[in-house]
Amino acid sequence: MRAVVLREFGAADVLRPDQVPDPEPGPGWVTVRLKASALNWHDVLVRRGQYGSPLPHVPGADGAGIRTDTGEEVVIVPSLWWGDDESSPAPGWEILGDHRPGTYAELVRVPVECVAPRPAGYSWEEAAALPLVGLTTYRALFARGGLRAGESLLVLGAGGGVATTAVAFGCGVGASVVVTSSSTGKIEQARALGAAGGVLYTEADWGPRAKELSPGGKGFDVVLDSVGTWAEALRALRPGGRLVVLGASAAEQAPLDVRRFYFGQYSLLGTTMGSPQDFAGLLALLDGHSIAPPVIDRAFPLEDAAAAHRYLEQGGGFGKVVLRHD
Repeated sequence: MRAVVLREFGAADVLRPDQVPDPEPGPGWVTVRLKASALNWHDVLVRRGQYGSPLPHVPGADGAGIRTDTGEEVVIVPSLWWGDDESSPAPGWEILGDHRPGTYAELVRVPVECVAPRPAGYSWEEAAALPLVGLTTYRALFARGGLRAGESLLVLGAGGGVATTAVAFGCGVGASVVVTSSSTGKIEQARALGAAGGVLYTEADWGPRAKELSPGGKGFDVVLDSVGTWAEALRALRPGGRLVVLGASAAEQAPLDVRRFYFGQYSLLGTTMGSPQDFAGLLALLDGHSIAPPVIDRAFPLEDAAAAHRYLEQGGGFGKVVLRHD
């Protein structure tokens, strides 16, 4: 089958089209003929060697296509072997495309519990873009953050897949959503998705300035931080608010004023991609609310995965980057 193969770690050009053996069938597993796959920043880290993937390797966590055994149209759930404890993953948990062949290929083999129906009305590209960011954002906002209708949400770093999904989910359930960005253009794009407004995080004191945009200027109920700027994010929270952290793209260490933290009665919640039960909750959310599909920024042919990675890394897009497999 056609695939994009990683034979060494490094820059985007190490991703090259090649022919690899079809996946072997086996009990408890299904094979999906992929129509599209989607990029995540996680894929960039895999390509750079951060997750110690075996070489040669086919990366990719997200995809959508047709089950070869039943003909069903499905999306791939990239959370493998979460375990029985919903509070955190089991020791054997892994993300598809880390240590097992992923979705940058014509075919992918996954455990049978890791496929779900393609959402009605979604294109193949939108379906491929949903699983990782949808599952991650659902767990962050609802399973961990407890976001409810009528509450307020600040999303840091508008433009990426998680951020655009968080805006759509928050607005879809009736929350008031504000964003931060390095670009006034991205703030306007977030407003088009339903956000009430935004501030530039490139300017000093963006936390208090964002707080001014919260209902009544009292601060946000939830701040979703995928960048690692906890100290400033806390300045945008209301007393008793929840800071939900799922990334460290800007900083891997975060100094905090301990006294201010406990006097503020804040909650600090870490989260990752979720469980199959979270994915079922995600599908129920989509069925029960009017929520726009994932925003597709740009699509590339499968063979141009290296170009897609370069585009993702330059950071100028808004929404998801996907690969077409036809």
